[in-house]
Amino acid sequence: MLSGLMMERPLSIASILDFAAEVHGGTMVVSRGVDGDIHRQDYRQTRSRALRMAAALRGLGVVPGDRVATLAWNGHRHLELYYAISGLGAVCHTINPRLPAARIGWIARHAQDRVLFFDADLTPLVAALAPGLPAGIRLVCLCAADALPADAPAGTLAYEALLAAQDTGLADWPEIPETAASGLCYSSGTTGDPKGALYSHRSTVLHAMATVLAAPASFGTDHRILPAVPLFHVNAWSLPFGAPLSGSGLVMPGPRLDGASLFQLMEDEAVTAAWGVPTVWAGLIDAMRAAGRRPRALRVLLIGGSAVGDAQIHVLEEEFGIAVLHGWGMTELSPVGSVTRARPDLAPGADIHGKLAQGIRLFGTELRIAAGDGRPLPHDGATVGELEARGNSVIRAYFDDAGASAGAFRDDGWFRTGDVSRITADGVMSVVDRTKDLIKSGGEWISSIDLENAAMTCPGVRQAAAIAVPDEKWGERPMLVVVADPAAPASAAQIVAHLGQSLAKWQIPQHILFCDSLPLTATGKVSKLELRRALVPAGGTPQQDGPTPT
Repeated sequence: MLSGLMMERPLSIASILDFAAEVHGGTMVVSRGVDGDIHRQDYRQTRSRALRMAAALRGLGVVPGDRVATLAWNGHRHLELYYAISGLGAVCHTINPRLPAARIGWIARHAQDRVLFFDADLTPLVAALAPGLPAGIRLVCLCAADALPADAPAGTLAYEALLAAQDTGLADWPEIPETAASGLCYSSGTTGDPKGALYSHRSTVLHAMATVLAAPASFGTDHRILPAVPLFHVNAWSLPFGAPLSGSGLVMPGPRLDGASLFQLMEDEAVTAAWGVPTVWAGLIDAMRAAGRRPRALRVLLIGGSAVGDAQIHVLEEEFGIAVLHGWGMTELSPVGSVTRARPDLAPGADIHGKLAQGIRLFGTELRIAAGDGRPLPHDGATVGELEARGNSVIRAYFDDAGASAGAFRDDGWFRTGDVSRITADGVMSVVDRTKDLIKSGGEWISSIDLENAAMTCPGVRQAAAIAVPDEKWGERPMLVVVADPAAPASAAQIVAHLGQSLAKWQIPQHILFCDSLPLTATGKVSKLELRRALVPAGGTPQQDGPTPT
């Protein structure tokens, strides 16, 4: 085969920041600190500080391949670390501070982290973790030189003091292979131990480019993007890379993701686009209703992490005129796998059905559905099978976990996502359910997602989650757990009647349970695992709270 006569330059994460500093150097990164203070710096300043921090890391003895952990919210220092760590050839290992302490310790030990950077308000957590962290780990608090918390473990360094000790930093980034590891993110580990996805420079750069192409309505020099998805959650869905690559400004919200705080920050900083999970946008909707309007510049929201219901899309598009994009992904996919396409030719609310789908695959990521034996199934929009993926930004194994890797891939290399989906002939993918969340009643499958979406269109229902409960006659029946609207709560009879308008009689839940709130995972999704543990006794049948459909 004839080879092309082209130069080969390694794809590197640092080159994204180099490009942004040169071409979009004056574009701002705005971040709200843990104390509510606002910090501003542009991409040129971000690159300069990242180079200095890379030099400081080298001074701490960090070498290529070392894992450097972060336990932090969305702020400018965390963003600098994304580039400083990977730019040096080390691995940026983001850890979710909302995980149980024992799980955080397990993850840090499994990764064998050399340094841990943490936000000041997480000092008590770090102090409790310290005895169980890897031996010799260095601790650095993301704070000013004179603001080191008094209760920080002995030997803790201050970020700004570490930075100040570097007069100039590195002159330039070292050249490293594009296949070198750049980032490490662990799944939340709701079943079994967490599993690590080890990203490369090549996979991350290609994924960032594909994400910008997939969601052009969110990016551009006229955009200011707010990642409501945390930087510790799968690279904030690639926004720390896609925003500087596209010349978009970044507005970092810090730890406060409640609706009122997000509304005010979006208003003050003229945020045009934001990405996050449905539970976050439920809070923003409350704040917008209280204000009687949307934030002044906001025009696009991307919703992912868990399926969004048509009720939330209706409110955002028709009540507030905000265009909604729906995305799907996984830690193992870097993480974005598909996004719905914006339709500016349609009026708000005109394409709700289309936006309930998870959208079209990203360039470089292939999707297929398969039967239980691995046989590929047709993409006809009707056939349902397990969703599988392969591509430049899809893992080929888990980090240091041969056991988990062994069951995660087909013999032909495709990654098994665990989602049950359908794909149309023109590539639109819809998730029917997670394999573990499907409800099999009397030999028929019931989608928990379809049931939840139908319930949340009922007046008086604010949130809903469906789980399977044991049933002597049918094997399983659905239980619907509902958070009612406190202003005008729906009754169980009203919900059953409403569901009967769109669902078959056998799909309507046997049990309806009302509660004040739904348990959430550390990444903001509804925890079906916790609901099952709390509501389904081992081998028992839960008490019925709603009417039984006949």
